[in-house]
Amino acid sequence: GINAEYMGFALMGCVGGFVTAVIAKMFHEQSWKTVWLTGVWFPGKVFGVFFLMNLMLWGKQASNAVPFLMLLGLVAIWFFVSIPLVFLGAAYGFKRPLISHPQAVNQVPRFIPEQRWHMKPLVMIVCSGAVPFGAAFIELYFILSSLWLNKFYYVFGFFAIVFLILIVTCAEISIVLVYFQLCYEDYRWWWRSFFYSGSAGLYLFGYSIYYFMTTLNMTRFWSIVLYFGHMTVMSYMLFVWAGTVGFLASWLFVRYIYTELKVD
Repeated sequence: GINAEYMGFALMGCVGGFVTAVIAKMFHEQSWKTVWLTGVWFPGKVFGVFFLMNLMLWGKQASNAVPFLMLLGLVAIWFFVSIPLVFLGAAYGFKRPLISHPQAVNQVPRFIPEQRWHMKPLVMIVCSGAVPFGAAFIELYFILSSLWLNKFYYVFGFFAIVFLILIVTCAEISIVLVYFQLCYEDYRWWWRSFFYSGSAGLYLFGYSIYYFMTTLNMTRFWSIVLYFGHMTVMSYMLFVWAGTVGFLASWLFVRYIYTELKVD
């Protein structure tokens, strides 16, 4: 169950380190600090929220609190398995050949024209997240009901289909908005492609507030804190995952169009 998933995440650290090294080298940001952030940034935030919620459960002497020794074991797996594997994968990735750009990059940044209001980064990021969130909106209700209302969830086949649709939607919305951005001569696409699809996490957190107000009947303060703590972690995980899908899809798209571009 949870232990197998946690161990699987730890073992995937080598893949995360390898991808970090290859992309960082391509963007000329090759440093071990970047690798270190790969190992601690995401799991550190998730563990921090989880630890604070577990402290509350300890204070209330709740039976579902994670024992201290088990928590210590999770930290040990993180620091002595996951992070070393991240560095191991990065060491191999840094030795890989540099991914060259399809076209020569001008050393002098080009002038970016004044953008219209609908092309402003904040407007595009806030609006774009509605598309991938809408693709999984209906299924999300049943998932939350199984988590918080103890209802059985058995439509795993439909869940797999929705998951695939979500991947395609995250990729498509980032690619389309990056294309529009390049058409308006704004070449700063890399972080925005991440936020375009990643903003679906904001919609998930907003929906969790709506779900709490309309469906749940929580009155105790600590139950409310635990609910929003878990939903914050879920929203952040969706933000990182969807943003990664959007960035990788946009990166492949940009490489493809500039590979096909003929320059005299």
